[in-house]
Amino acid sequence: MYSVAIEREPEFAGIERIDLGTRRFSPGNCSFEGIVGQSRGMRKVFKTIERVADSDSTIVISGETGTGKGMVARAIHNRSYRRNKPFVQINCGAIPENLLESELFGHEKGAFTGATAAKKGKFEVADGGTIFLDEIGDMNLDLQVKLLRVLEECQFERVGSCSTINVDVRIIVATHRDLEAAVAEGRFRQDLYYRLFVIPIVLPPLRERQDDVHLLASHFIDEIRREKRSPIEGFSREALERLSRHDWPGNVRELKNMVERLVVLNDGPKIEVSDLPPSILSCSGNAANLPPLEISDEGICLSTAVNEYEKALITQSLEKSKWVKKKAAELLHVKRTTLVEKIKRHQLQPAT
Repeated sequence: MYSVAIEREPEFAGIERIDLGTRRFSPGNCSFEGIVGQSRGMRKVFKTIERVADSDSTIVISGETGTGKGMVARAIHNRSYRRNKPFVQINCGAIPENLLESELFGHEKGAFTGATAAKKGKFEVADGGTIFLDEIGDMNLDLQVKLLRVLEECQFERVGSCSTINVDVRIIVATHRDLEAAVAEGRFRQDLYYRLFVIPIVLPPLRERQDDVHLLASHFIDEIRREKRSPIEGFSREALERLSRHDWPGNVRELKNMVERLVVLNDGPKIEVSDLPPSILSCSGNAANLPPLEISDEGICLSTAVNEYEKALITQSLEKSKWVKKKAAELLHVKRTTLVEKIKRHQLQPAT
């Protein structure tokens, strides 16, 4: 297990910073409402939660799948004055379109085939508290209109009813999609987009929080070994170093699932490099796969070398962003149009 020192930072109320190095690490010391992290990106998220929790402003949490958007939404609720009222979560992408309206707003008896009794929707259940709409980008345009009315008037009708219901609900939404692009493509209403984006919170992917990989791995080890009553004590230093080189496309969820698998399948006392799955062992790390920078006795063509280096960097950024050009451009700190031109010039295409 890693050792750490705890150092308070006044500007982050209730947050403890942990420096790897001198004292024994206790995972509970680096958590904020159950969210483990000490990286700059996560401390910024924690500070934002502290500032916005007691407001009723609508919040949009964006980030890749597995980054912990649901945990952030619950942390906001737990820090708010609504903490003793319901926290209701619904995944808009996991419910069929023809049933989502009923789930959100409820229905009356006989409103449709199978509606044998009246039912409250999630908004009614969440009255006085917080409703968390996950994967809001998957909601169809008709429902977006009704959600906009709730945001503006705090009113809606159950399916099959003409009676208006008033609610007092704090709305938090989350998505892994690019809503701005969805608006441009006509898949998301522009008026709803601007109404939702009062306070945006962007969760960094795990590959950008390498400082947190060791902390998360140790936290999950402690959590899972208590649950499974496992003799595993932790990771060896070499195994932890291998974990930090992985890109974690599944983010924190991928790391947690991998740790659980290792705890269940190993007898301990420590998880070694040889115990890690092939996906971790085959990882070449976060360093770019770039051509060697070495000048031979015959010299080197500067123009060609620069061109190849640029091509390698663009290829890596596209692979990291799964060929989402907007994200790849952000990684390279260039405009999307500039990146598109360079992709065409280098004739780059995604692997089939």
